[in-house]
Amino acid sequence: MKHLLSALVALTLFISCSKDKEATVDYVAKNDKEITDYIAKNNLTAQKSDSGLYYVINDPGTGAQPTATSNVTVSYKGYFTNGTTFDQSNSAGISFGLNRVIKGWTEGIPHFKTGGSGILLVPAHLAYGNDDYSGIPGGSVLVFDVKLISVN
Repeated sequence: MKHLLSALVALTLFISCSKDKEATVDYVAKNDKEITDYIAKNNLTAQKSDSGLYYVINDPGTGAQPTATSNVTVSYKGYFTNGTTFDQSNSAGISFGLNRVIKGWTEGIPHFKTGGSGILLVPAHLAYGNDDYSGIPGGSVLVFDVKLISVN
C-alpha cells in the first residue's frame, strides 16, 4: 500500500510538472506568433536569435560595440504590439549596465555599435515573464525602438 501511495504522489507531481511545462511552451508559442504577426503587419525585416529575441537593425552604427556586461547609454521608446507606449527616455537617453536589465536588452543591445538604432521585439520570457511589472501585464511582448548613444 505504501508503494502505491508513493507511486500516486510521484505521478501527480510528474503530471503537474508536465502541465506547467506545456503552459510555458504554449506561452512562448503565443508570444512568438504575436511577434511574427507584428513583423508581418509592419513590413519589418527581423532576425531571430536562438533565445527567441527578434531584432531589426535600422542602422548598425560605426562606433564601439558593447558586450553583455558593458555600461551603455541608450535612448528608447517601449511599447506593446498594439502601439501603446509604456515607457520612454528623453533623447539624451539613460545609462545602465547591460547585466542589470531584462534579458532581451542584455542580448539585444550588443547587436548595435555606437550610433546604431533598431527595434527589439522581446518575448515575455526575456522580459518580465508571467509577472506584472510597473503597469506591464505578465506575459506581454515588449517592443523597443532603441538607439545606442554610447558604450561607457
